[in-house]
Amino acid sequence: MTGTPDNSFGFRAVAPDERRARIRRVFTGVAPRYDLMNDLMSFGLHRLWKRWLIAAVAPQPGERIVDLAGGTGDVGAGLAGPDRCVAICDPSVAMMEAGRKRALPHVQWIAGEAEALPFADNALDALTISFGIRNVTRLRDALAEMHRVLKPGGRAFCLEFSKPAFWLAPFYNLFSFQVIPRLGALVANQPEAYAYLVESIRRFPDQEELAALFRDAGFAQVKYRNFSFGIVCLHIGYKG
Repeated sequence: MTGTPDNSFGFRAVAPDERRARIRRVFTGVAPRYDLMNDLMSFGLHRLWKRWLIAAVAPQPGERIVDLAGGTGDVGAGLAGPDRCVAICDPSVAMMEAGRKRALPHVQWIAGEAEALPFADNALDALTISFGIRNVTRLRDALAEMHRVLKPGGRAFCLEFSKPAFWLAPFYNLFSFQVIPRLGALVANQPEAYAYLVESIRRFPDQEELAALFRDAGFAQVKYRNFSFGIVCLHIGYKG
């Protein structure tokens, strides 16, 4: 499914919201080299982390699934299939245009922000977000929206950078603050953008704090699993 989306997901009208200028500039700037930079910054591990996410979702025939902040579509492509409805929803048109060039089959592309999702209540069986939730401007509102659009029993999956093990933290911080911005300058010509992305990781809630925010938003059976010694964490919550 490409081009103009159908109404498989139960769209609702959403009033235009003020765009977050800095974040939008960041992702517009990094879009052309985004996938390459992810490979360099994670030594290719981001592909493995996303495969684990897709395996956890285990998409089933007939399901409606949205990959929120889906960017260039690597997770959406892994979730998609001819027997289900899968959409990539992202506020950055530049990121989605980079993904569209890959001509992914069985995928819709929908512009939308986490704080005001363009889907009806109780419309989705599953919703995923990978390395995007830390960039929302109102985290509690985004989690509430994720809960709203899921059907009862629906699942939310959040893959995000988190707090690494204490022994790893000094090396991880050195790499993040010294190496990643330089890679951003060398490869993507966007040092400021990657400095922002590193800072957004540092400021983001840790594993237990994010789990508590999931519960506050109404999710049940909230659990999480650390990958790579806590560098990345997968949170899962269910709508009761």
